Amino acid sequence: MQNTKIYKMAFASVYPHYVTKAEKKGKSKADVDTIISWLTGYDQKALQKQIDNKVDFETFFAEAPQINPNVSKITGVICGYRVEDIEEDLMQKIRYLDKLIDELARGKKMESILRK
Repeated sequence: MQNTKIYKMAFASVYPHYVTKAEKKGKSKADVDTIISWLTGYDQKALQKQIDNKVDFETFFAEAPQINPNVSKITGVICGYRVEDIEEDLMQKIRYLDKLIDELARGKKMESILRK
């Protein structure tokens, strides 16, 4: 999985797509932010700062306060790859986020998405 171009892509350029995907399915921006916060440990203020500063994905995850210890419970296929089998740490984190947003858009309950 050699797609390091995404590492330098601004998180702020992808974030609106996450929100749009969720809103098309009747979910909210707050739901997206809850998922991002659960995964990364960013609070609302810190998340907004990352968006405003247009940090790339590499920086976004490097500066994340704490990756949730339950990420290993995120399994399944996203973009043709099993997230649990992705070896590159940063790519796996990006795909974890993609997977969680996808689950939200498919109507999964938040409790299930957040692996409670």
